[in-house]
Amino acid sequence: MSDAPTVRPEMLHTAPRHSPGPREDSQSHQQSRLRILDGLRPLAAIMVLAYHFITLRDGWGQDPSAFSTPVYHLSEYGYLGVEVFFLISGFVICMSAWGRSLGDFIASRVSRLYPAYWAAILLTVTALTVYPKVRGPGGWETILTNFTMLQQGLDVPNVDDSYWTLFIELKFYVLFAIIIFIGVTYRRCVMFCGIWTVAGVASLKAHDGLLSFWAIAPYSPYFIAGIAFYLMHRFRPTALLWAIVMVSFALAQHYVQGRLKMNLGDKAEWTASWPARVIILLAFVIMAGISLGWFDAVQWRWLTISGSITYPLYLLHMYIGFTLITLLRDHLPAPAVLLITVAALMALSWAVHRYVERPLGRRMRSALTRSMQEIRYSS
Repeated sequence: MSDAPTVRPEMLHTAPRHSPGPREDSQSHQQSRLRILDGLRPLAAIMVLAYHFITLRDGWGQDPSAFSTPVYHLSEYGYLGVEVFFLISGFVICMSAWGRSLGDFIASRVSRLYPAYWAAILLTVTALTVYPKVRGPGGWETILTNFTMLQQGLDVPNVDDSYWTLFIELKFYVLFAIIIFIGVTYRRCVMFCGIWTVAGVASLKAHDGLLSFWAIAPYSPYFIAGIAFYLMHRFRPTALLWAIVMVSFALAQHYVQGRLKMNLGDKAEWTASWPARVIILLAFVIMAGISLGWFDAVQWRWLTISGSITYPLYLLHMYIGFTLITLLRDHLPAPAVLLITVAALMALSWAVHRYVERPLGRRMRSALTRSMQEIRYSS
């Protein structure tokens, strides 16, 4: 960008592009908020909903045939909404971690992730208990373990299959927490991106379970690119940052066929991969535009409002949605069933955000922050 400041060595450690530090006053925060990121979240969620509710047969009992062929085939690529979420996450976590202590980061992430998640488990278990035609809720041990969000590490089934992405996010947070512990700087973020990229590639040939567990090879390129995009946004684009993005993009393209197979099974053999590649390209281009300031003028408040319910919507949608579809499919046309299901899920998501996520999140964050301060002062 022509208006990007010159990067001096000391800026690589302290100087942000838009604001004097992580603790801004509310007016400065509102002015610098990237609402376009808030708008990308519901778009990614819509992609995932389309994949689950149009491509999959779980709620319909058979492959949906009431939707037009173009809509059906386009929905097959909706699983890429997860990749978009990971791309956004790399950007946002790097942004939110800058200038924070490890304790502040932990308090922020735990209070952000768990309240809506716990509510989603309770609501999903209730729906599957009352009407278990799609699937049963699982045993009490499974349900209780799910409350930790660590069930995948313990080989315990997810109450809702969409929860698998949360464990990927948690592993990213743990890895990035190392940088936060020693202090977030430009140089360390770049080194983190390089080391994680090498580890991801090495894990494919090393046959090392521990390395593969932490390298998260199919998904790490999105987190890494997100971090690089944030560094461009905070400072300025450089050849090195562009190189990180391009390598991440190439690796993301490398994993396309495997992701198709994972999500479509045998249908992947006759499903074209180029739409998935184009979607990934568009996601990277949009994130590049955000990092370069193309969308700074976009300050529509409704983007933030819609973005605020995206996390509860993602957590709630899958099996509650399948249950609603199962209940309605014999009484209404498929498009009406889909519309009612999505509208009901959005209303439920707003209620969880308004009455659970916000109030409980604030209390948890306050309590955890005090706890972290006690640890810090007593050590």
